[in-house]
Amino acid sequence: MFSRDIGIDLGTANTLVYMKDKGIVMREPSVVAVDTETEAVLAVGTEAKEMLGRTPGSITAVRPLKEGVISDIDMTTAMLNQFMKKVIRNFLLTRPRAVVCIPSGCTDVERRAMDEAIQNAGARQAEIMEEPMAAAMGAGLPVKEPVGSMIVDIGGGTSEVAVIALNDIVTACSVRVAGDAFDEAIMQYVRKQYHLLIGSSTAEEIKIKIGSVFPYEREESMHIRGRALGSGLPNEITISAKEVRETLQEPLSVIVEAIRTTLEKTPPEISADLLDSGMILTGGGALLRGIDRLLAKETGMTVHIAAYPMDCVANGAGKRLEQLYPSRKKTAKVREKGKH
Repeated sequence: MFSRDIGIDLGTANTLVYMKDKGIVMREPSVVAVDTETEAVLAVGTEAKEMLGRTPGSITAVRPLKEGVISDIDMTTAMLNQFMKKVIRNFLLTRPRAVVCIPSGCTDVERRAMDEAIQNAGARQAEIMEEPMAAAMGAGLPVKEPVGSMIVDIGGGTSEVAVIALNDIVTACSVRVAGDAFDEAIMQYVRKQYHLLIGSSTAEEIKIKIGSVFPYEREESMHIRGRALGSGLPNEITISAKEVRETLQEPLSVIVEAIRTTLEKTPPEISADLLDSGMILTGGGALLRGIDRLLAKETGMTVHIAAYPMDCVANGAGKRLEQLYPSRKKTAKVREKGKH
């Protein structure tokens, strides 16, 4: 009676929570700050992310997920517990049923770890859903139809490529190269080229502000600060959009190859459908300037960026919730319609 059903997009970079009949009610970074002496959780989400790289020795801020899967089950459990308490009133009395999204390339062990984490965090019941299916549903693709649809979800830890028809994944490819790999490539370039150490937050800021796949109008350079390798002193350098673009070529090539591999495995009849429907891009990586043009050039297909690409997986989990646990109003309408 008092149940609160939720859908969780548990991402490497961010976690989104969808509540049935309310939509997305929370979006927070997937970060936990912990007291190293007592192992007590001090902060989660945005507050914890602000501590990344800035904590004293007694506090550590960590990302409990790496490349789309759990790397620290205790921290993941603690983070999920805090997130659910944020969005659900009287959490102890109303333990929710949950749909949790995971990469399609997860192993059985990684799936069990996710199921264990969500149930230990307080969920009464949990269903695991593959991210590409959730992204396709959230983007509004006709997944139930006997027509092929292609989804490319570029998140923080993984890039998911899948062809879907008749409510199932026909073929898929999951690579652990995505937004975090873009940030890492920028960090390594700055270290090698300018002998400057920068953190992941600075690299992410560079990617968002001046990152691109192709040259664009009014390109700018960006001043960034970090620690000089030789002296260990604070230093500032200027990096150009062209440099960042060249740096991103290698991780982007891995994603392009995953798309080609998926297309090669696609049955001919469905391949014909894809010529008409094209591919849909979702996830934070879809916001990188020019990535749609790159994929169109490499595949010869039409490429569309979904509306609100970062919300698609969470919205897809919400649609799955409605299928599993229809709301009472909707159930009543169906019954009334059946009488007539």
